[in-house]
Amino acid sequence: MSRRGPATTSEVRGADWEGEDLTGQEHEAVAFVDVDFTDVTARGASFTACTFTDCRFSSATFTDIAFVGCAFVRCRLFDATFAGCKLLGTSFDRCGLDVLRVDGGDWSFAGLVRADLRSASFRDVRLREADLSGAQCDGARLWSVDLSGASVAGATFAGADLRGSDLPEIDGDAVHRGGPVPLAGAIVDPDQAIAIAVALGFDVRADAPPLEG
Repeated sequence: MSRRGPATTSEVRGADWEGEDLTGQEHEAVAFVDVDFTDVTARGASFTACTFTDCRFSSATFTDIAFVGCAFVRCRLFDATFAGCKLLGTSFDRCGLDVLRVDGGDWSFAGLVRADLRSASFRDVRLREADLSGAQCDGARLWSVDLSGASVAGATFAGADLRGSDLPEIDGDAVHRGGPVPLAGAIVDPDQAIAIAVALGFDVRADAPPLEG
């Protein structure tokens, strides 16, 4: 199911911005349709309540950019890099996110429902209360990512590297009723493993029991 994007007041359609430097630009409530952003670079720009439909962002590099309350629909972001960017409340609908790299920044409340993130890499990123429902995160690298409050129902994490990350809460009662563990198959560090075990109701003790007899 597609999401309804923000209301826009102007439109840029079919523009060729390949390789351009968008540093410092500011756009608000703009509908970008079939725009080529391939290989663009940008630092310190802002996009507020904009929509991007059928746009191409392959190999684009964004540094300290704000995409706030935006919507990406059927966009291609192959090998795109976001460094220190703010994507609060921004959603991605049927987008190609192959080899996406995110280094730092705040993606809280982002919508990544059913997103294919299997080759994506997130490091030191806030994804608090993001919607990852049904997302394919198998093999993804999510290092030191804040996933507190994130929705992960139906998501898969087999082989995903979550070391150092703040994980979403596990519903221990649902697991005891035979429900799935949402992070099953993920790679975690010892501290995370202990936290998960406690959430599932285990009494974790470091000391060995005394020998008898």
